[in-house]
Amino acid sequence: MNKIRALRLVIGLLLAAVSSWPATGPAVAGGRAVWTYHYDNLRTGWNNQETVLSAAAFPASFGVVATVALDDQVDAQPLLVPALTIAGGVHDVVYVVTQNNSVYAVDAQSGQTLATTNLGPPVPAPFECMNNGPNIGITSTPVIDLSLQLLYVMAYVNGAAPQYQLHALSLTTLADAVPPVTVTASHKLTDGSTFNFNATYQRQRPALLERGGVIYAGFGSFCDYQANNSRGWVLGWRATDLAPLQNSQLNDTQATSPTSFFLSSVWMSGFGIAANGGALFLATGNSDCNWVVKPRVCPPASTYDGVTNIQESVISLSPNLTGLNALFTPSNEFDLDLRDFDLGASGVLLMPTQPGGADLAAIVSKDGRLFLLDQNNLPTALDMQQLNDGCWCGPTYYQRNDGVGRVVTSAGALQTWQIGTSPTPHWIAESTTNTIPITEQDPGFFTVVSSNGGTPGSAIIWAVGRPTAATGLTLYAFSAAPANGALPLLYSAPAGQWPNLGGNANIVPMVANGLVYVAAYQTLTIFGPGGAAPAVAAPAAVANQALALAPAARRVTGWLLAQSDAQLTLLTRTGDIVDVDATAAVAQRLSAPSLAIGEPYTVYAPGDGGATLAATTIARAKPGLGAWPNDQ
Repeated sequence: MNKIRALRLVIGLLLAAVSSWPATGPAVAGGRAVWTYHYDNLRTGWNNQETVLSAAAFPASFGVVATVALDDQVDAQPLLVPALTIAGGVHDVVYVVTQNNSVYAVDAQSGQTLATTNLGPPVPAPFECMNNGPNIGITSTPVIDLSLQLLYVMAYVNGAAPQYQLHALSLTTLADAVPPVTVTASHKLTDGSTFNFNATYQRQRPALLERGGVIYAGFGSFCDYQANNSRGWVLGWRATDLAPLQNSQLNDTQATSPTSFFLSSVWMSGFGIAANGGALFLATGNSDCNWVVKPRVCPPASTYDGVTNIQESVISLSPNLTGLNALFTPSNEFDLDLRDFDLGASGVLLMPTQPGGADLAAIVSKDGRLFLLDQNNLPTALDMQQLNDGCWCGPTYYQRNDGVGRVVTSAGALQTWQIGTSPTPHWIAESTTNTIPITEQDPGFFTVVSSNGGTPGSAIIWAVGRPTAATGLTLYAFSAAPANGALPLLYSAPAGQWPNLGGNANIVPMVANGLVYVAAYQTLTIFGPGGAAPAVAAPAAVANQALALAPAARRVTGWLLAQSDAQLTLLTRTGDIVDVDATAAVAQRLSAPSLAIGEPYTVYAPGDGGATLAATTIARAKPGLGAWPNDQ
């Protein structure tokens, strides 16, 4: 990946007027409520109502206020409702959900559990897909409707067949306020046939969105497996009674494909679908390519047409899901498909109106390009910058006291960019900070910003770096005012464990009312002034949280050295050469697409096939050896 060009010094062009930026969320008695992912439906990640924590006067006593025990891994951002009457008293309440389908209401200061419920048994990791731990239950960040006093949660429940169930839970009791609804949908394909939603093959990862009294959810796949059965969906339900919308969005409606490979998933590394006054915005992943036994081919041309298949794109949708408003698709869309470099590995950030009236958006692709887009005229990028690395992540927006809009990116390094508005909108590189180390997981991490409006010196950039086998998770706080081209580090400390290094830790810290919340593996850690130094616990066992293997089964990870049709040769971390027959994995469509020489893959074989492993699944492995599951 090319390194970013030398930083351009910002000369002149500081806007005199501070733009009128509304509060990022509802102010309620007791403090700031955090009712949705990244604080607002624009997905800015900016809490501009933080009056306690300030970069200019960061508390020397900052540390751990409380640690809350949970029952499983947390992939979702915590949410917060202050001054709520619950459990016989008035509490500021943090809501946390786990992959065990459990929901917790926790006192925001003490960490006391006030209420809890379980929404059913989770689904064991489908198809040996190791992007999660052994359970897949609640993955996405819920959303809260403060006026209805409801928490909307999407649970993945095991039964005769896996089902997604959308719940509207009382904020005070966590009981269902209306009967939960099982997710179903259907859509016409180009040949007139009907394609039905099948929860067995669909993964619900993006944060839920509420807009205009409707709850929206996006769906993708498990490890790109079963791409003949999985396609990207956006579905909606009425918030008051969970009645489904009449229409749905299916991102690939083509009846056939040269390789029966469809997808065009909505996953965005957990980032939420965004919304402005009149449209929904999201990004899609790859389609087209598959690995078939004889010969290994991808189609000679893209199936993308911007209408019946809209992979690798930023999409503006009508809120009633009747169709596309507009879309942005990079010119190298087919190359992104062939290399599995999803544009949709990142979410779409919408910015508040900028000085001069521009309504802008930003996204970072998996190949590390930062795009600046016009919300009202998507097709052509206004500017593009190449970043240090790829992005399994999402950007954040904020302003300082000069009124200039800024975006934080986290592809390889922590970088800030000013939004230039004259003569046309463009990126202005402001700072690059390399404090957060590169880990064994995919590049990128998530950030948020806290500030007291535009008060000078108040803005803090918060991040949770992705874990390593040796260190677990770390919370970072940086002053948002660069010094010598980098952001000064205010604080860093251990913030929990993440044993499943094979699944990216898409952790978003939540900052509100003087406290910081980090949800991880079996813990919620609350940081704040007057807290204690975190205990440095021994790293949790990384030896693969995937499902236990049968006695004769094998799981091996290594770099792909060679391939000939369905015959693969892997080089393991210990230097062993392993021959693999991928025929069964390919026949069952349980092989990662676009296998590439030199890249690492994990192979699962259910029985002892002798000298050659007869693989039934082949998954892309993380780039770092420490994240590879133990060979067994």
